Amino acid sequence: MTTSEKTSNYSIQTRLVISFSILLFVFLGLTGVVLDRAFRNSVEAGAAERLQVQIYLLLGAAEVSDGEFYFLEDLREPKFSQLNSGLYGFISRPSLGELWRSDSALAFSLADPQVLRQPVQVGETQSSKTLSAEGEEYFVLSYGILWEDGISEYSFTVIEDAAPYYSEISNFRTSLWSWLGGVALLLLLIQFFLMRWGLSPLHRMARDLKQIESGDKNQLAGNYPRELQRVTNNLNVLIETERKQQQRYRTTLGDLAHSLKTPLAVIAGTMQTLSRSKADDKEQLDAVDEQLTRMNQIVSYQLQRAVQTNNRSALARQVQVKPVAEKVLDALAKVYADKPVSLVRLLDENAVFYGDERDLLELLGNVLDNAFKYGRGKVSIRASVENHDSSGLQIVIEDNGPGISIEKQEYVLQRGARADTLVQGQGIGLAVVTDIVGSYGGTIEVGSSNLGGAKITMRFVSTRQGS
Repeated sequence: MTTSEKTSNYSIQTRLVISFSILLFVFLGLTGVVLDRAFRNSVEAGAAERLQVQIYLLLGAAEVSDGEFYFLEDLREPKFSQLNSGLYGFISRPSLGELWRSDSALAFSLADPQVLRQPVQVGETQSSKTLSAEGEEYFVLSYGILWEDGISEYSFTVIEDAAPYYSEISNFRTSLWSWLGGVALLLLLIQFFLMRWGLSPLHRMARDLKQIESGDKNQLAGNYPRELQRVTNNLNVLIETERKQQQRYRTTLGDLAHSLKTPLAVIAGTMQTLSRSKADDKEQLDAVDEQLTRMNQIVSYQLQRAVQTNNRSALARQVQVKPVAEKVLDALAKVYADKPVSLVRLLDENAVFYGDERDLLELLGNVLDNAFKYGRGKVSIRASVENHDSSGLQIVIEDNGPGISIEKQEYVLQRGARADTLVQGQGIGLAVVTDIVGSYGGTIEVGSSNLGGAKITMRFVSTRQGS
C-alpha cells in the first residue's frame, strides 16, 4: 500500500488532528525560537550596559601622572580588587598596549593580547567577545577617551566572564521549552476533545447507518446539526424510496411468475390427460412433458436470478436462522412423509442471517430438498456463528445419498451457467442458491460428506463486521 493510499484511509478527525498538530508545533516552535533569541539579546545587552557602568567607575576614580595611572580611592566595585573574580579592568593605548590592569586581573591572561591594542574612537564604545588563555569566553567593552592634556588617547576596557550570563540563558531556555511543551500537550488534548465533540454528529450518523444496515433501525432519527439535517432528510427519503422500489419490483416479479406458471400448469395438466387417453402417442407426449418441466424450471431460475439483483441492498434485516430452518424442515417432513428421514439439527440460537427472510427460505429450501430427495434416510444441518464478533454465519447441509461427482462439483456452481445445460435435479437448485449466496457476498462450496453423500457449505460475512 502506497503512502497516499494509507493517508486516504485516515478519518476526518485524524486528518484534522494531524493538520492542527503540525500547525500548533510550527507556531509554538517559532514562538520559542523568537523568545529564546530575544532573551539572549536582552541578556547580552544587559551585560554591555553593566560593563559600561564599570567603565564609568574606572573613569571617575582614575588619575594619571607622568603617563602612569593610579587611583586615589578604592574602586566601588569590589570585584576589581578580588583576584580572578571574573571582572577585569584595563587601561591601554593602541600604540603602547596595556598600561594598567586591576588587581583582579593580575593572574588573568588573554588568548589574544591584541584585543587591548584595538583602536577605539574617542567617545565611542566597542563591544566584542574574546577568549581567555584557558579557552573560556568573555564579554569585552572598550571606551575611547581623550585625556585632559587634549593629546593622549586611551582605551578603558572592562572584561567580564560570560559563563554566568550563558547559564542564565540556558536556564531560561530549559524553562521556556518545558512550558511550551506543556502548553502544546494541553492544547492538543483540548483540540482532540473539541474535535471529538464537533464531529460527534457524524459519528452518530455513521452508527445510525450501521443500525439501518443491520435492520435495527428503519431510518435516521434524532436531532442533527443544521448542516447535516438536509443530508439526513435526503438519506431518509432515499432509504424509503429504495425500499418501496424493492417491494414494487418483487411484487411485479411475483405477478409475472404467477402469470407464467399458471398457463404452464394448465398445459402440464392437459398433457397428463392426453397421455392417459392416447397410449400410442405416449413417447411423444412424454418428450413434450419433459420439455415443459424444463421450461418451468428455466422460468423459476431466471426469475430468481432477476430477484437476486436487488439483494445486495444494505438495508438488510436480521433473520434468526433456527426458526426459518425449523419451518423448512417441518414442511419437507410432510412432503417426504413416505420416506422416513433421520435428522441431525445443530442450530445455534445466535446464528443470524443479515438479509431477506425469503432468500434464506429459498437457500435452505433448495439445498434441503435435494438432501431429502437424494439422501438415503440421513440428513444433517448445522448453522453456527463463524467469527468471534458474531458477524459471520456458516450453514452446512449433508446427506448420505449418492452425492455429486468431483468433476461436477465445480461445474454446478459456475455463475452464469445456462439453465438448459445444468444437470437435472441438483443443477437448477444449486445455481439459484449460488446466485443468492453471491448476491450477499458469501461463498458456497460443494464437497463430500462423512455421511457418504453431498456436503453443501455456505458462508456469509455481515456488513456489520466493520462497525
